[in-house]
Amino acid sequence: MADDAEDLEENVGQRFDRLPATTAERTVEGRVSRAEVLEYFEDRFGIPPATFDDHTFWEKGAGKIWIYAGESPSPVELEALGMTCLRTRQEHWKPTTDFVQRFGRHATDCVIDLTHEQARRFVAGEDQDLEWDGDWGYLIAAHRVAGECEPLGVGLYLHGELRSLVPKGRRRDLDGRT
Repeated sequence: MADDAEDLEENVGQRFDRLPATTAERTVEGRVSRAEVLEYFEDRFGIPPATFDDHTFWEKGAGKIWIYAGESPSPVELEALGMTCLRTRQEHWKPTTDFVQRFGRHATDCVIDLTHEQARRFVAGEDQDLEWDGDWGYLIAAHRVAGECEPLGVGLYLHGELRSLVPKGRRRDLDGRT
C-alpha cells in the first residue's frame, strides 16, 4: 500500500489525476490546483468560475490539463477524459483551441473581435499585422456571426502581430479556392 500512496505523489504520464482543490492540498510538485485554473480563466479572460461548477479538472502528463463534465474516480488510467483545456508547465499558460471554441463565448477579456477578412486569414493559419489595445499574449480570436461573438481559436498577440495558433489539421480556406 505504501507504494500506491507514493505513486499518487508523483506525476504519471499515462494517468489522469484530479487537480487538488487548492495549493494547500497539492501532493505532486508542480501540479496546479483547481483554484489556480479558475483564477487564470477569470483573470485572463473574464470567464466566471461558476461556469465550471459542473466540471472537474485533471492533469495527464506534465502540465496538460483536461476538463471533464462530470465525476470520475481519481486516479484513472484512460486515453482521454473530456478534453484538453490548458497547458500549464511552461512560462505562460496556454488555453487550447477546443477549450476556447467551447467556453470562449463566456469570456469578457482578451477577446479580439476580427473582421470577416481578418477571421478568414486567422482560420487559414495566417499571421497578420493589426492594431489592438488589449493585453499581449494568448487571447481568444472571435468573429461575429448572426450578431453573436463566436470564438475561432487561440491567437498570440505580440508587437502588433496576431499569430494564428489554429492547429494545421483544423485550418480552413474560407475563400473556397483550394
